Amino acid sequence: ARGVSLPDLVARLLPSVVSITTTQGGKPAAGGPAPEGSPFEEYFREYFNKRRNRQRGSNVGSGFIVSADGFVVTNNHVISRATVVHVVLDGGRQLEARVVGRDPRADLAVLKVKPKAPLPFVKWGDSDTMRIGQAVVAIGNPFGLSQTVTTGILSARGRHLQNFGGFPGSSFVDFLQTDAAINRGNSGGPLFNRAGDVIGVNTAIFSRGQGNAGIAFAVPSNLAAPIIQQLKLYGRTRRGWLGVQIQSVDGELARTLGMETPTGALVANVVSGSPAAEGGLVSGDVILEFDGKTVPNAARLSQIVAAAPVGKSVRISVLRRGRTVTLTVTLGELEKAVQTGAAEKLDTEGIRPDLFPELGLRLGKITPELADRYGIETRAGVVVLGVEPDGDADRKGVKPGDVIVEMEHTAVATPEAVRKLVDESKSARKTSTLLLIERGDDRRFVVLRFKLQ
Repeated sequence: ARGVSLPDLVARLLPSVVSITTTQGGKPAAGGPAPEGSPFEEYFREYFNKRRNRQRGSNVGSGFIVSADGFVVTNNHVISRATVVHVVLDGGRQLEARVVGRDPRADLAVLKVKPKAPLPFVKWGDSDTMRIGQAVVAIGNPFGLSQTVTTGILSARGRHLQNFGGFPGSSFVDFLQTDAAINRGNSGGPLFNRAGDVIGVNTAIFSRGQGNAGIAFAVPSNLAAPIIQQLKLYGRTRRGWLGVQIQSVDGELARTLGMETPTGALVANVVSGSPAAEGGLVSGDVILEFDGKTVPNAARLSQIVAAAPVGKSVRISVLRRGRTVTLTVTLGELEKAVQTGAAEKLDTEGIRPDLFPELGLRLGKITPELADRYGIETRAGVVVLGVEPDGDADRKGVKPGDVIVEMEHTAVATPEAVRKLVDESKSARKTSTLLLIERGDDRRFVVLRFKLQ
């Protein structure tokens, strides 16, 4: 495939790329045209047709065929509000499509058409092997201009978008970034490598106007392909669930934990009765490997766990009090955990209950493991797990292992209690708060100024 010219490659790929048209609404307007034969019949017919078209609305996007029998991949946001979906094949033939399944978190969807003959289709490539600077090809339907081809390079990888898909915090997806021209209407189209394999699903653009700014994002194929397979099989995702609240290990935490380099995912909380709890994971563990895969950070662990089969028993390597421990955990299903409410507060990169940017502190409930680690004698209060460098708390000598016993002369025992008092102080337009901090046998009051957000 390396020796194939770009025009020959594009000619091979074009028949597998489709345009997606959708209709939103669809209910006819109230009333109707004038009676047949009326002198106003033609006027009313035109009026009601225009009104009906405005009510229904339409949208366009892109997609690509992944099987000869008519499975099509696109973005969820292309079809999420549609009542009718059509797939327009190369050559203009239009087929009505059924929505097989959607995944808002990764912004992916699977459609199904019923072709009269086998359709040309494309194959998934390995996005992990793509190097920054390698050539890529995008094909899609920008601004309704079907079968538009643009080229570029892989500009970056591991990009996270804030509040993507309506989910708070940093995105579940670590996007590929490309400078290939991607515009409105390209959504859901494929991003190819020069071998003609799909290495990404074009999803979002960065633009201060309406057009391309040379920064576009695609869901990597190694994340998309397993999700698409689940949507085809079950009509929904079935993500693995561990049942932990985690955070990445930064340099400060690594030093505190005695680690040479900042890596892994630190367990801040374990859901009672979850797979993690039953498998022996505890707060303070640093997950280094999961099912044979290295865990560089919290976001990557979330993806690895989500992609793992529900019900699978996996081996997890953790750092616990300076020693490496191996545990076996049988994974649950994230979607069921969300339904029951067990996972509703465990979005990894969302607003975590232990993070207080206003104070420049990361706080945690005192557990036996944390008490042992920091030599804490008391069980009253919340423990400081991290301090923002050069912040007000850092300048005033607050350190990891300190215990906040009171805030505003009110005893606190959980991060949630601190959050409540911080919010109350901010609502009262206070610019600082009074803390009573215990370190060993010493206690002292510290005034911390709220950091402007």
